[in-house]
Amino acid sequence: MIPDVTDWEFDRIVGGSPIPVLVEFWQPGCGHCWALLGELERLQPEVDGRITILKMNVRENHQIPAELEITGLPALALYEQGEFRRFIGGLGKKDEIKKQLPLGGF
Repeated sequence: MIPDVTDWEFDRIVGGSPIPVLVEFWQPGCGHCWALLGELERLQPEVDGRITILKMNVRENHQIPAELEITGLPALALYEQGEFRRFIGGLGKKDEIKKQLPLGGF
């Protein structure tokens, strides 16, 4: 299961992570969001210990999505050393997402 992160704890969790963090921005009722979440759940065991995967509900959290100017859902954002690096494409397929992650050659 992919853990939730909120605006309130975002800086502490993402900023304090020693490994890259991938965040899915989603909302209830978004079918594509649920499909992507399923792919991330399949990906999680393959990247465990090298990438942290989190999800953020944009209906309950507004600050971080606004800072990133997210206009479409789902959105996947990659953070390294607490800083936003880029959005990840290939929404929907685990293998396409994995190709875009900084996995250190593993």
